[in-house]
Amino acid sequence: MVFPASIESGSVSDTENAGKMLGEYLLSAGENDAFIALYGDLGAGKTAFVRGLAEVLTPGAPVCSPTYTVVNEYRGKSGRRLCHFDMYRIADDDDLYSIGFYDYSGCIMAAEWCEKIPFALPDDYFRVTIRKTGENDRKITIERIRGTLRETF
Repeated sequence: MVFPASIESGSVSDTENAGKMLGEYLLSAGENDAFIALYGDLGAGKTAFVRGLAEVLTPGAPVCSPTYTVVNEYRGKSGRRLCHFDMYRIADDDDLYSIGFYDYSGCIMAAEWCEKIPFALPDDYFRVTIRKTGENDRKITIERIRGTLRETF
């Protein structure tokens, strides 16, 4: 996968496939503790993207939005973990501490609504932006962010 990657999606299935592509990249690159920051309006497809990611990283995991639970943890047969966060109701660092956000390690973290936590983003992460371009159409951009530099492979 080359970053930044731009993917056109015409369906939920296409959005899930974009998540699978990133999941396959993470597996092939040996990225076992990556952070994926998801950006997009309500209903853009952030959870669908994570569903595709999970299909590769933790096959068979029943992915659903962590809107009410704040975090869902999915485990694969290999022991790999995917921790799926919803940051919509997070106001500050105290909220992150109260949900144990900083205690998660040794897992791939996918966080929706990262515009709410710019202060907590790691120096190295994947930024996934999902923009609605029509009723069912989306433009998905995946970037690798390292510090303040964007890296192209």
